Amino acid sequence: MTDHSRAGQKGPDAHRTVLQIVPSLDAGGAERTTVDIANALIKDGWTALVASRGGRLAHELRDNGGELIRLDAASKNVRTILANVGRFAQLIRERNISLVHARSRAPAWSALMAARRMRIPFVTTYHGMYQAKNPLKRWYNSVMARGDVVIANSQWTAEHIRRNYPSRAKNVVVIPRGIDLTYFNPENVAPERVAKLRAQWHVRQGERVILLPGRLSRWKGHLVFLAALDALQRSNRLPDRVRAVIAGDAQGRDPYVAELDRAIKRYDLHGTAEIVQHVEDMAAAYRAADIVVSASTEPEAFGRVPPEAAAMGRAVIATDHGGTRETVLQGESGLLILPRNATSLADGLANMLSRPQEELDRMGAAGRAHIARNYTVEKMCAETLAVYRRLLAAKS
Repeated sequence: MTDHSRAGQKGPDAHRTVLQIVPSLDAGGAERTTVDIANALIKDGWTALVASRGGRLAHELRDNGGELIRLDAASKNVRTILANVGRFAQLIRERNISLVHARSRAPAWSALMAARRMRIPFVTTYHGMYQAKNPLKRWYNSVMARGDVVIANSQWTAEHIRRNYPSRAKNVVVIPRGIDLTYFNPENVAPERVAKLRAQWHVRQGERVILLPGRLSRWKGHLVFLAALDALQRSNRLPDRVRAVIAGDAQGRDPYVAELDRAIKRYDLHGTAEIVQHVEDMAAAYRAADIVVSASTEPEAFGRVPPEAAAMGRAVIATDHGGTRETVLQGESGLLILPRNATSLADGLANMLSRPQEELDRMGAAGRAHIARNYTVEKMCAETLAVYRRLLAAKS
């Protein structure tokens, strides 16, 4: 195991080590945030450890000086959770870890018990809503509200935590998810990258592209999106030269992908709608689109797609719930439509498709300005590290 601590570095943060815990390091919001915070820690002279089973982003973590501790941090098996308490406690002792930050429920239970045993600060981040259908599930979810500081990634998330766990309200701090405006920068995307994706998506000359990105999971609203396209087609409001692209990982949900294929066939959308695989170059994907849609049927704590698309200068249509209400400026940077409502989405699409490109570009510019003011990765990292320093100062 490689030790990336910086013993020669001076300053108040030298030799401090933070352990973040996340089930995997694939392409989700919690995973991206984990790596962003690790990068910021390393830049400021801390040692950054991540306990996880690994994934796509593991190479970036290592390349920037962080360290992956491979561990089954996803299992909800009680025996595994309890066994991980001992593993985390040993890791805290051996690596002189100063603070533990958990980003998912099952490993958070192990991390909480280990942190309390070793008398070090424990931080959690609410990356999702963690719905509770019964008292047992509510208790299981409560671990995410048990941090010495509980980070909410939007104002909407903070209200959700305070409503469900009022006794923990004083520990809640709002630190919105940050967008990397260097990566998500229209000026940094070469036209060749955009052209390559549009060719892969079989986009014809002069076609407008509507992009719905995100993993292929039912609650992302793909079926609502296809139903909305069908409604446009039946009402003669769907222009001839439109390409609708659903881009995302199936992650083993083959029956759902088959259901989407059947819907495309049933709605006679072949030649208009297409499902493509996971896109690595998301900055180019947003630029390859003219309109970006987020059709989530359930509220997202933050929702990465609308602010990322806005950062890339794209007009957005998104469902009016969750953290999206904070990142999309209604009528200015995009449109907020009713959740789970194909008619509302169809009307929003018709509205956007009727606008000249110059107007869509103005909406995209307004969106990027909004993200640059409020949702940068630098702001998120600075505020998170300030939380760490405050907790460590209180402990010393």
